[in-house]
Amino acid sequence: MSTHEKNHVLSLVGEAKTPLPEKLERPRFAVYEHTCTVEGKTYKAGTWYHGLKQGGPEEKAIPVDHWICAPLIVEAETVNSEDGSIGRLLSFSHRGRRIEWVMPMEALAGKGDEVMKVLMNRGLVIEHHQRRQIVPYLASHHSPDLVIATTTKPGWHESGAFVLPSRVIGGDNVRFQDSGRAANIFTSKGAISGWQTQIATRCLGNPVLILSVCCALAGPLLAKVGVNGGGVHLVGDSSSGKSLAQLLAASVWGNPGAFAASWDVSKGGVEIEAASRNDTVLILDEIKRADPKRVQEMAYAIANGTGKGTMTREREGRAKLTWRVLALSSGERSLSDHAAIGGSSAHAGAELRMVDVNAGTRTHRAFDDVHGLTGQEFHRVLNDALSQHHGHLGPAFVESLIQQPEDLHSAFRKEREAFGTDSSQAGRVADRFAIMALAGELAIRRKLINWPEGTATKACCLLFNEWLASAGDGNAEDRQILRGIAHFIARHGDSRFSSVHDNHPNATVHNRAGYYEIELGKRLYLFNAPALEEAAMGFGRNRIVRALQGVEALAKVDVEANQKRTMKRYNTPGGGDARFYVIDPKKLEQDGASQ
Repeated sequence: MSTHEKNHVLSLVGEAKTPLPEKLERPRFAVYEHTCTVEGKTYKAGTWYHGLKQGGPEEKAIPVDHWICAPLIVEAETVNSEDGSIGRLLSFSHRGRRIEWVMPMEALAGKGDEVMKVLMNRGLVIEHHQRRQIVPYLASHHSPDLVIATTTKPGWHESGAFVLPSRVIGGDNVRFQDSGRAANIFTSKGAISGWQTQIATRCLGNPVLILSVCCALAGPLLAKVGVNGGGVHLVGDSSSGKSLAQLLAASVWGNPGAFAASWDVSKGGVEIEAASRNDTVLILDEIKRADPKRVQEMAYAIANGTGKGTMTREREGRAKLTWRVLALSSGERSLSDHAAIGGSSAHAGAELRMVDVNAGTRTHRAFDDVHGLTGQEFHRVLNDALSQHHGHLGPAFVESLIQQPEDLHSAFRKEREAFGTDSSQAGRVADRFAIMALAGELAIRRKLINWPEGTATKACCLLFNEWLASAGDGNAEDRQILRGIAHFIARHGDSRFSSVHDNHPNATVHNRAGYYEIELGKRLYLFNAPALEEAAMGFGRNRIVRALQGVEALAKVDVEANQKRTMKRYNTPGGGDARFYVIDPKKLEQDGASQ
């Protein structure tokens, strides 16, 4: 590197360094990568301050030389792609390994203690008595010639590269930028060949395990194909094997124990976890740890990919966190069942964004084939293998996408044909299963997973069809409304309703929801308007009526002036009259409302 007089820094690093000057101009900083001699004096490798110490008024200034730290090189100026903030790319060596850190320029304000903490934490050897010279040294570098981009979240960058905290795939002029104190969850151990032989082969015959791997691989495809985020929720009893499936998914990108997250966080915490795994996979274990009153809101946030806006002290809007991610959740109960514990009614939208997958009542609970072992042995063998081989498949998959590009939109459309649906809502869930299947099949074709072609599609189709058979292919809000009314009748059919044909009012009925009448051996329920809205809480009356009409559950209506109404007028016990919604409960059951 050349000598920059204006920067007061002499940089003599690398193999192609400029000749050493015969005389040092002082004061200045200098970086020597190797031991060298200047002005007859030998300087060991490092970052030096060459200064002058002023003696008395009549005395000549005395040269002083202070070793500050190991060679600390300012490689480039950085510009953050999210907010435009400026920084410096610093590098140094520790035990033969090159270390990089993107330092924001604002960190030099004040005493710069945070800068020294990060550098020392990452292994830079510093002379303690000269540590205060590091900030002036770094500040003396003005606008290096090389300018690169940085980003504070992993995943695809606008440059086309895929950024991870410890590496950048497919580009040299972009870096990951963090505070220097965050844990790196994208670590690796062992080899991809070990993962393939010891883990991938044992996934065969196990749709839940295959789906988990495909879910982990699908993250990088979301932005490429235009599929929204969301997730799948593995439901099964304790110790059924669903946690192992999640660890398997986590091993695609890093150490399973460190990469997996938890539901035991606030909504803001979930946003941070999702953003830190952007374009990969978000693992959330044990939904019972989540706040029942917030869990559906958190499911919406994961799928929508945008965090809550906040303000600075100057009342300016901070940049929102954003992400694209698929989530792999687990729990002993479904999302809606857990929300009900907190008194919240189920939101159909939340159920669609985190769909249930049976991971508890298969042949061996979460597994279908334990490959000749007992369930306990199968679990132990896989768990041991995961601890030895992880963090290779995800980066290798991204690298193959960059090096072997193909028309992913066309491939997705072809894969999507295997997931047939009639409704648009089920179609969005089908998109999610199809993108997971595509990820698995791409990895198979690129020899990254040693499964037969079609394995991923078959497993994802099986689990999608199981969900479809359970949830139905109709409108999710309709199902929720009809289920709520059916449950209301089951709970209050005799306590809050009485016969409309009684001669006198029934004094035992409190908080009346309406009446009933028996016609052709079948009981019809006459709901008053407040009770109908109570039964399908969260929906307006017009929306409820539309759902009832969809399954022809309104058994009787008045017809006036050639216009069909939705209610029917009845004379009530005691001499009054009122209009009611007359509901046939059998129609509710036909639509699966009792599930």
